[in-house]
Amino acid sequence: MGEASLPPVVGRFAPSPTGRMHAGNIFSALVCWLAVRLQDGRIVLRIEDLDAQRSRPEYAEQIMVDLEALGLSWDEGPYFQSDRSERYREALHALDEAGALYPCFCTRADLRSASAPHEGENQVYRGTCRYLSIEERAMRLQGRRRDRSNAAAVAYEPTLRVGCDERTIVIDDLFQGRVAYDLTRQCGDFVVRRSDGGASYQLAVVVDDDEQGVNLVVRGCDLLSSTPQQMHLQQLLGLATPHYGHIPLLVDEAGVRLAKRHQSASLEELYGRYRMPEAIIGHICALCGLIDEEEPLAPEELLERFTLESLVDRLAGERRILFTA
Repeated sequence: MGEASLPPVVGRFAPSPTGRMHAGNIFSALVCWLAVRLQDGRIVLRIEDLDAQRSRPEYAEQIMVDLEALGLSWDEGPYFQSDRSERYREALHALDEAGALYPCFCTRADLRSASAPHEGENQVYRGTCRYLSIEERAMRLQGRRRDRSNAAAVAYEPTLRVGCDERTIVIDDLFQGRVAYDLTRQCGDFVVRRSDGGASYQLAVVVDDDEQGVNLVVRGCDLLSSTPQQMHLQQLLGLATPHYGHIPLLVDEAGVRLAKRHQSASLEELYGRYRMPEAIIGHICALCGLIDEEEPLAPEELLERFTLESLVDRLAGERRILFTA
């Protein structure tokens, strides 16, 4: 018998529609696009609009226009997380049935005093509410109900957390190599349902990646520390684990990850300086070491210069790149 064929590579763009893209978003989308296209794969576009207060339909539309103008095409979607609440509830029910969840009544002030920062943007939760008795949980929930009319009170519903056991999760990362995390010490129990009843980022992306067939996730190193939590969820839900690749972050002179507040990195500013999409792509590629000399390039032209192995070699082990306009 012949060898079984490998499934086709499926990657994804997963922007949040809270503003226009910046250089860091473009770099992440570009490397994802290259990694997938170099393997003859396809790309899913997912709009991650779980943050209802900051997300705007006009931002989502602008992101799609900008991706197309930059030559970063996709094959399926867009899918909107705001349309998928029922699927997230089903996953929460499955986790609850498995005994993996517990209510957490901690306020933000509690979390600041009881948590310790670690690599990335997460904090390690110390399990304050994990071992509350049934009576203690009932008393805390009753207290929230009493305070429900108080505008300054904490949200009515407790969050739901997934408990983490004492073990090591190993990530064989496309760009960062083998990375190991102690699930309890470096990750900690994490939220899967917010106090407003909505699904957390960690739960939503795990459910979405599985249902949308995503088996290659390329994203920034700021999310590397989220990966063991997502792998833990995949194991609890019986889902396949994608191959992950975490690329270096573009940072400012203070070492802070680029965000929409960095005007010099905004797409508007980049268009004002470089005029053409190809020039923007060429500048970012040179800045990030993908090409040796800056020149206007369309993403399609980059496919002729790289194999997947040479793309990985260019970025391997890097965690941060200083952004200069």
